[in-house]
Amino acid sequence: MKTNLTSVIVCTYNRQEYLPECLNHLAEQSAEKADYEVLIIDNNSTDNTATIAHEFINSNPDLNAHYFCEMNQGLTFGRNRGIKEAKGEVLSFIDDDAFVEYNFIKEIKSYFDENQDVSAIGGKISPVYEAEEPKWMSKYLLTLVAALDMGNSPKKFKGTKFPIGANMAFRSTVFKKYGLFNTDLGRRGDVLEGGEEKELFLRLKKHKEIIHYVPNVKVDHIIPEKRLTMEYIKGLGIGVGSSEIKRLKRAGTTKWINKILSELIKISATILLFFIYLFKGRFSAASVLIKFRFWVLKGMLKKRIV
Repeated sequence: MKTNLTSVIVCTYNRQEYLPECLNHLAEQSAEKADYEVLIIDNNSTDNTATIAHEFINSNPDLNAHYFCEMNQGLTFGRNRGIKEAKGEVLSFIDDDAFVEYNFIKEIKSYFDENQDVSAIGGKISPVYEAEEPKWMSKYLLTLVAALDMGNSPKKFKGTKFPIGANMAFRSTVFKKYGLFNTDLGRRGDVLEGGEEKELFLRLKKHKEIIHYVPNVKVDHIIPEKRLTMEYIKGLGIGVGSSEIKRLKRAGTTKWINKILSELIKISATILLFFIYLFKGRFSAASVLIKFRFWVLKGMLKKRIV
């Protein structure tokens, strides 16, 4: 571990159309090159990812950039490989289709320096739609496109709220104290499961670690048209549900009861929102809210039965 070094970990899988721009934004930072490193973790891609990564490294000899291929399929394996290879005292994770702002590294570094009690942060994530924003989109479904905007002031993530993986950062000591990402969870290739970020952040919260939302740590997140189809949203909903069952498979009775109560509350809130949006004449938004909650429950029941 190197003092004051920030390690930016980019886990990538078959995203050759976005990866060059993602990496270029990391090369063009206001921070000194000595203040950060870029780790490209290729999760066994079948496209030109390796070539793109090596060309980027060769084209930026003054940048501390490295390429690693993680053969174990799954985002959590990729993230854990990044943690093991990182030399920084702060580890930042961004998606391969996320483009950081010019002061991204400086903002991460200054926030951790000025807030020594903070163990992890999540930054602002703005969706950039390649097509038009769908009419069914609402603020209650922004997590479907990995968007996060909690305002323009830093604040603590309270309750069950937590950062989103497209833009999150940790002190390296977090992983030494509490372990790595749970490899039973998370996306694997094109399988739309998740839950690994939630599981880790809940682990941290259980031990009273402080996690902040930091709006000045910003990324733009590209949302291709295919991620807005109902087929994709259905797969995402089912994946969320099955991931929750996986996450709770060793949980005690109390956690299961709490989960059931939580789902009942979400169902009630969804029904209420359905009628609110219906009253406003936004039928598509109302409809997708109901559909997504149904698909999450379907994923939970399917995984529970299996």
